[in-house]
Amino acid sequence: MKKLVAYITTAYPSLEFTHDLALSLKDAGVDSLELGVPFSDPVADGAIIEKANLKALQNGFKVEQLFKVSNAIASQIDTLWMGYFNVFYHKGFEHFISEALKSKVSGFIIPDLPYEEAKSYDMMMKKSDLSLINFVAPTDSKERIAKIVKDSSKFIYLVAYAGITGKAQSESLENVIVDIREATTTPIYVGFGVDKKSAKEKIKGVDGVIVGSAFVNILLDDSLSDTQKIKNISTLAKEIKEIINE
Repeated sequence: MKKLVAYITTAYPSLEFTHDLALSLKDAGVDSLELGVPFSDPVADGAIIEKANLKALQNGFKVEQLFKVSNAIASQIDTLWMGYFNVFYHKGFEHFISEALKSKVSGFIIPDLPYEEAKSYDMMMKKSDLSLINFVAPTDSKERIAKIVKDSSKFIYLVAYAGITGKAQSESLENVIVDIREATTTPIYVGFGVDKKSAKEKIKGVDGVIVGSAFVNILLDDSLSDTQKIKNISTLAKEIKEIINE
């Protein structure tokens, strides 16, 4: 069974909404949830997720809200925190680890933390039985891929193309996937630009997909009520899960 990871922006439009959407996504077949930590300069994200980040911050988002909602949902759906290193550093990496353990969050995804700088933090995570997700890009050499994935856990985040999230771009990943498979048995999930139209192509040769902008785009639609947003996002998740397992 191919896996589906869903990214949503924490506390937008409200913390209660995030809680209800998370549990609805679980019922729709989502295997893991990325709770996005709102940040003012999300460098790896496109305009859609950036807009949701800024709206959450304008609404007064506090990191404590991330901990609160995670405590309520992480025992019911596998949950990871996706955020930028500045947030983890400012609050203290050890503090995030402690809170993750309390709430049963399984790992962190930090796209602006280079592999070389991540190694010491990865050791801290592993001591607590948590995963710091490794990124591989199509531009990485075979030698670098082997180094990055050597001690990987949970899954490898394979970036579908060089750039930011949410773009309808495509690059051949066949050789990169071969290089990863030769170096590790850790599952490979593809992210960046995955939606209902591209999911069937993106899932080829890998174990799962990560979908963010397609869900957040619905989240940002102010013409919909909160109930309609949850229904539409969950319906889309169910459809993508079916597509990747056809």
